[in-house]
Amino acid sequence: MPHPRLTFHGAARSVTGSCFRLETDHGDILIDCGLFQGSKTEKELNYRPFPFAPEKIAAVILSHAHIDHSGLLPKLVKHGFSGPIHATPATTDLAGVMLPDSAHIQEIEVEQFNRRAARRDRGSVSPIYTGADAAACLDQFCSHPYNSWFAVLPGLKARFWNAGHLLGSASVEVELAQAEGGPLRILFSADIGPDYKLMHPDPEGPSGVDYLICESTYGDRDRIDATADRRRQMLCEEVRAAMHPHGALLIPSFAVERAQELISDLGRLIAEGALPQIPIYVDSPLATKATRVFAKHHKELEEGAVLMQGLKSRHLHFTETREQSIALDRLQDFHIVIAASGMCDAGRIRHRLKNWLWRDEATVLFTGFQAVGTLGRILQDGAKSVRIQGEDFAVRARVRSLDLYSGHADGTELRDWIKERLPIRHQMFLVHGEEPAMAGLAARLDGIVAVDSVLQPKLDEGFVLTPDGAQSLASATPPRLSPEKVAHLDWHNDVSRLLLEINEGLLASPDEKTRAALIRRLQRALKEAERQT
Repeated sequence: MPHPRLTFHGAARSVTGSCFRLETDHGDILIDCGLFQGSKTEKELNYRPFPFAPEKIAAVILSHAHIDHSGLLPKLVKHGFSGPIHATPATTDLAGVMLPDSAHIQEIEVEQFNRRAARRDRGSVSPIYTGADAAACLDQFCSHPYNSWFAVLPGLKARFWNAGHLLGSASVEVELAQAEGGPLRILFSADIGPDYKLMHPDPEGPSGVDYLICESTYGDRDRIDATADRRRQMLCEEVRAAMHPHGALLIPSFAVERAQELISDLGRLIAEGALPQIPIYVDSPLATKATRVFAKHHKELEEGAVLMQGLKSRHLHFTETREQSIALDRLQDFHIVIAASGMCDAGRIRHRLKNWLWRDEATVLFTGFQAVGTLGRILQDGAKSVRIQGEDFAVRARVRSLDLYSGHADGTELRDWIKERLPIRHQMFLVHGEEPAMAGLAARLDGIVAVDSVLQPKLDEGFVLTPDGAQSLASATPPRLSPEKVAHLDWHNDVSRLLLEINEGLLASPDEKTRAALIRRLQRALKEAERQT
């Protein structure tokens, strides 16, 4: 082909499913291959075929181990990809626990779904991939240190820059030899960490690239006074406000890094006497395994010694088995539970929520981004009742948010990071953000880069990277999801809301006669809708 092509197969006007395909004369590569999260409509993309042939991908460069960047790698291998997966050593170690855990969760949840489907005489489904697929995928990892060029394909090399987001996280610089002129340089920011990020230095990166692909998760937001002292102070205040003699503080947490940060800060607050001796339970097998990886690499982390001290606290407990997890529901005194997943989409946090959401003495504290359509976002937006695994639950617990633990830079920090990458010879693409966040970051860049050089690609949109800049490609196939269905609530969310409202309406009816009349009106409305379709 005369010029390389870049196509955005994920994290396009949304924050999950990161996957960028670079097609060159030397072969095709992927930057990341992540799992979609959010509404059921978006998550269904995980089950559909890739919009490219996996066997034709020559290599993958993985920016970091978070599942929204790595979670479909086992599926890629399962369907024919046989090339190397390039990553930093710490990312390789974290992927070694995260991908098998992702497979296990899928196998368990598919088993539960199929049991419910069988009772309703509905069809069964299969997991996206299995533990065996994850194991096969891990055999293809190749580790490289930061700031060191490595060959990806003939004529194409790459290097990692510390992104300050997660243990092992990296921005990816790609240099591609061209027949005419100098090499083409592309920088993929991946996820950029904020200032005052616990355990990590400020993010790095080269300047003077041809194209910049930059995340925008919090592009429309500013965090005020986000220092380490302020972060711990606010956490302390939230814990104290949550304390109830017979209550619990539930912290839905990403098992990798967020859990370790919370362990570190809570342990320090207890050791310094700012908090009483509160039992802390880490209810996530993945968090337990990931914590061992963090301990292995603690000398690479800023304040790694503080983390190690927190891990030695006699108040910290890890629940390894299912029985130990179930036993948490029998605790009588105030305690803290840190449980995955961070967006309440899966994992043990859903069981803890089923036990506590309907109780006034409980508090749910969110410490990370909640994507549209996830249970976490629905709770964060003030839902009075929710459905979890087919059951209805009133929300009487306090729901709080503390975003100072975010692994993402805010709008000002992203702007400053982009300024340090200048000059950018051609365009920059904003990815990994919902539309308001992308618009907010684009506005901040006015006067720094030309407004018309900031592009916001749609899902599955491709561009030719010409010597004169990027040109959008006309595609013969439509995108897997239209833009209005990306990062928005879908009909599954609407149905859940409707069922909850019907139950609330029936319970509020004064007598059986009124309830019967309401049910008849609903039945007539459904029959009328059937006639019109």
